[in-house]
Amino acid sequence: MKCAFCSHDGTKVTDKRDSDGLTRRRRECLKCEKRFTTYERPDIEIIVVKKDGHRVPYNRDRVLLGFVKACEKRPVSQEDIESELDDIEAKLRTKGKEIKSNIIGEMVMRKLKKLDKVAYIRFASVYREFEDVADFKKEIKELKN
Repeated sequence: MKCAFCSHDGTKVTDKRDSDGLTRRRRECLKCEKRFTTYERPDIEIIVVKKDGHRVPYNRDRVLLGFVKACEKRPVSQEDIESELDDIEAKLRTKGKEIKSNIIGEMVMRKLKKLDKVAYIRFASVYREFEDVADFKKEIKELKN
């Protein structure tokens, strides 16, 4: 591991903590003696089966972007978004090598529904391809029940 400050190759781990599929390591450079933190998460080798049947590798950044766009200008922290995405990925790891894209979409919708109702409606409008105002009204009515 290279030092984040001086790029020296030698560092030592001074503290390590595991939580929710994430490993946090506090490191110290053996040259400049500055400390920095790294976060590690396991690569998940999942294939996403799209609506049209083609298969693509799972991409965390793509799912994260959906969360971020839905939560734009809403009182939802980046930490909350990352935490919910970590939870989704932990569940995906238990479901096998191939996952249908709609399963991921539904998981995101459930998380957004708990986080922020406006973000949920934003995501739902794109994910469910709302055609007109009636679709929004129907979704909001279901949200109220």
